[in-house]
Amino acid sequence: MNSPDTDKAFTGSIPTLYEKYLVPMIFAPYAADLVNRIASRPLTRVLEIAAGTGVVTRNLASVLPESVSIVATDLNQPMLDLASEVGTKRPVEWRQANAMQLPFEDSAFDAVVCQFGVMFFPDKSKAFSEARRVLSSGGLLIFNVWDRIEENEFAHCVSTALQSLFPEDPPRFLNRTPHGYHDLATIARDLKAGGFRSSAHTSTVAARSQATSPRIPATAYCQGTPLRSEIEAHGKSRLDEATDIAAEAIAQKFGRGPVDGKIQAHVIAIEC
Repeated sequence: MNSPDTDKAFTGSIPTLYEKYLVPMIFAPYAADLVNRIASRPLTRVLEIAAGTGVVTRNLASVLPESVSIVATDLNQPMLDLASEVGTKRPVEWRQANAMQLPFEDSAFDAVVCQFGVMFFPDKSKAFSEARRVLSSGGLLIFNVWDRIEENEFAHCVSTALQSLFPEDPPRFLNRTPHGYHDLATIARDLKAGGFRSSAHTSTVAARSQATSPRIPATAYCQGTPLRSEIEAHGKSRLDEATDIAAEAIAQKFGRGPVDGKIQAHVIAIEC
């Protein structure tokens, strides 16, 4: 099953479940890491793309001086609506925008930040070209992407469990999109095709994903991501069944109490 359109559909109850479960479980540590990497730079205007429910935005608003303006964008208005509702320490500008065609003037920002969004862009080089266009000379693009799914234990466990539940047409969203853009050589080629001429600085960052029960990561991945659409394509009644199967698989591997699994991502930074 290959559903590139539904891969980008963060609608319905997905934003709420995403914020409740996925943000603390896998996104929060990398949001802090990403923002800390730019905190000491002399910044005046920062653009965030694929802001989701605002975990990086909240870090930016807390860490950067109030003199630094922050514009946070996402393709999905429901995600931005929730991000705005959760709020930030200080005002930021929320704006719906497509990374393929950013609605900003050339050289408008001195940093562009993107947490786990590049994997969803249908044309990576085009998105990188747009980021470069809106960056001023010497400006920084910094983003992170998940490493291969085998290095991310809960996601791998869920994906494997669903393959056993739907052997004829397994949902492949996690493998295909969140964990489908981890090859550093490919990323370097796409950055070059997007007009970046300097060498990127890359680092691989491992962390821990923790939850109070196996049910939480199962619900997070099966119901709080576009994986949900792939599962429900087999019948809406299968969502609870899939979540149960995923929870049991996690319980068998990590225990039935609090669970702890490895997560790993690549961080890429490159200047204009």
